[in-house]
Amino acid sequence: MIKVLLFAGMQERAGTNELELDEERLLISEIKNALQKKYDFPQMFQGCLSAVNEEFADDDTEVTSGDTVAFIPPVSGG
Repeated sequence: MIKVLLFAGMQERAGTNELELDEERLLISEIKNALQKKYDFPQMFQGCLSAVNEEFADDDTEVTSGDTVAFIPPVSGG
């Protein structure tokens, strides 16, 4: 089981801030593709940072069962 944390617009679109994927191993890019298809995230991964177990990761990082993935959107403010 891989835990996925969502924030901001992704959380709103998915209707939850936390998902569980019943997979043993996936790449970050595969998780992004699966979420894009399921929730139709329009360009939400553009500029978004990925983290695995609280460490920044890129799209070819392998995630295994027991890991937590977070997708952190860009922040703006004034």
